[in-house]
Amino acid sequence: MASLTQSSVHLEAGAAHLESSAPISLLNLTHNYGDRLALDHLSFEVRPAEIFGLLGPNGSGKTTLFRILSTLMVPTGGSALIQGFDVAHEPNRVRQQIGIVFQARSLDIKLTVGENLKHQGHLYGLKGGTLKRRMEEVLSRVGLLDRIKDTVETLSGGMQRRVELAKGLIHSPSVLLLDEPSTGLDPGARRDVWQYLRMLRDEEGVTILVTTHLMEEAEHCDRLAILNTGKLVALGAPAGLKSEIGGDVVLFETANEQAAAELSVKIANRFIVSPTVLGNTVRLEREQGHKFVTDVVEAFPGLVEGISVAKPSLEDVFIQRTGHRFWTEKEEK
Repeated sequence: MASLTQSSVHLEAGAAHLESSAPISLLNLTHNYGDRLALDHLSFEVRPAEIFGLLGPNGSGKTTLFRILSTLMVPTGGSALIQGFDVAHEPNRVRQQIGIVFQARSLDIKLTVGENLKHQGHLYGLKGGTLKRRMEEVLSRVGLLDRIKDTVETLSGGMQRRVELAKGLIHSPSVLLLDEPSTGLDPGARRDVWQYLRMLRDEEGVTILVTTHLMEEAEHCDRLAILNTGKLVALGAPAGLKSEIGGDVVLFETANEQAAAELSVKIANRFIVSPTVLGNTVRLEREQGHKFVTDVVEAFPGLVEGISVAKPSLEDVFIQRTGHRFWTEKEEK
C-alpha cells in the first residue's frame, strides 16, 4: 500500500509539469548544504488561485524551498518556475510576480502603516496617485484603512501581520509566499489572517503558498505537500490524504518501550496486521476500531495501560508515510 501511495505522489507531480500555466512548478528541485541533502528532487506544481501548504517538521526542507522560491537562494539542481520564469536564472522577473511575507517582522515599527507601504511601493516603481490608490486598496482589503496614519508599534500582533500582508500585496503580485503566517498570533488573529487569505484567493485570484508546521493551519489549505528530510512524502487535499488511511487510528499505550514492542509482535501475529511502535505506544489502522480494542485487551490482559480511537489526522498521514511522529525528541526539546 505504501509503494502505491508513493507512486501516486510521483505520478501526480510528474503530470503537473505538462501544464505550463502552473503559477509555481518544481522539477527535480534539489539543494545541498555541503554533504547534507536539504531538498531531494522535489517535483510538483501549485495550481492557479489555490492556497497551497508546505507542511513539515523542522529540518524537512520547507524553509530552504521557501528561500529558493523567494529568490534568496539558488538551488544546486533541478528547476523552479514562477509564472514561467526560472527563479535561478530570471530572479528579477520572478520578483515582479511574487509578494513575500516572511516569518520575521519586516515592518519599521516607528513609521506609520502608510509610510511602510509607501516605501515598499517605491521599491516596485509605484508613486503618486497610483501608489496612493493601491495603498488604499490593500489596506481596505485587510481591514486597516482607518489605521493608515497610526505607527506600527501601536498595533496588535494580528494587525501588524495584516500590515505585512498589505505590504506583500502592494505591487499586485499574482503569487503570494508566506512563511509561517500564524507565528506568534492568538487564535482570533490566526482566524483573521486565514480569512484574508481566502478572500485574496476567491476575489483576486491570487495563488498563495504557505509554509507551516501546524497541523490545524495545514487543514485550511486547498492542497498540501508534506515534506520529510527533504523528500515529498504526500501530495493532495487534506481530506483526500486522510481518507487514504481508511478506518480508525488505534493507539495502545503500554508501560514502556519494551512492553510496546512485545505487544506489537503479539498483535501482529494474532490479528495479521502491521502495527507501528512509537515509543511506549503501539499504533495501527483498523475498521471499527472500538471493537478491535476490546479484542486486543481481552487477548493480552495486563499489557495495555491506555487506549485511544480516533479518525485519521494529518499527523497520521505523516506517520503512515514516514514511520515516525511529526516531531522528533530533539525538536521537542
